[in-house]
Amino acid sequence: MITLRHAQDRGHANFGWLSSYHTFSFGNYYDPKHMGFSDLRVINDDTVIAGAGFDTHGHRDMEILSLVLEGKIAHKDNAGNIKELPAGEYQLMSAGQGIYHSEFNASKTDVLKFLQIWIQPNQRGGQPGYQQKAFSQTQGFTTIITPDGKDGTLHVKQNMQLIQLILENQQKATWQADSNRHYYLHLIEGELSLGNGITMQPGDGAKIENVAEINIEKLNDKRVKALLFDLV
Repeated sequence: MITLRHAQDRGHANFGWLSSYHTFSFGNYYDPKHMGFSDLRVINDDTVIAGAGFDTHGHRDMEILSLVLEGKIAHKDNAGNIKELPAGEYQLMSAGQGIYHSEFNASKTDVLKFLQIWIQPNQRGGQPGYQQKAFSQTQGFTTIITPDGKDGTLHVKQNMQLIQLILENQQKATWQADSNRHYYLHLIEGELSLGNGITMQPGDGAKIENVAEINIEKLNDKRVKALLFDLV
């Protein structure tokens, strides 16, 4: 079963310095039908004006993933991490028993666009952690996050995986699924089909359940980039 969530149906907040589209309930946007999916709690599609950002604030017991789509994030936290996150790199922060951090647009002239993703952990407390890595941008599936950090992936405190999909010259890709697990596909760029007349545009998401495989087809000459969450 595939349930499509169109980009234009997401919640939206505009604070002047920040424009944010919420796939799931977040902040002042509340919809009891969209509170998350399995352990995936937040997908925020954020645009931050030049020089602005999120002042120092706290989190605990949450796995927080950032992926920069355009521009660069300037990150600082009370664990001593002072980093810059450029477009294409992944950052995974485990809040654990508590962490304070700030995230700013590192540019004084250009906008910052990034995805902020929250995953509920299966372990509470513990020391906070910070991971950052650039992964291959080659075609096909690239595993980004796993529970044990195998093969150079980022490790997350949850029984889940995050897989990056890129289609350029390659027209189709198939992910062998487990019918007992839940999958969520978020499309970043391009247009694709999931079969049975289901098509996706940038910003769309799809809940995928009770399937043995996920068949993805690029619909035109534009590159497809998507995130596939493999969840309990």
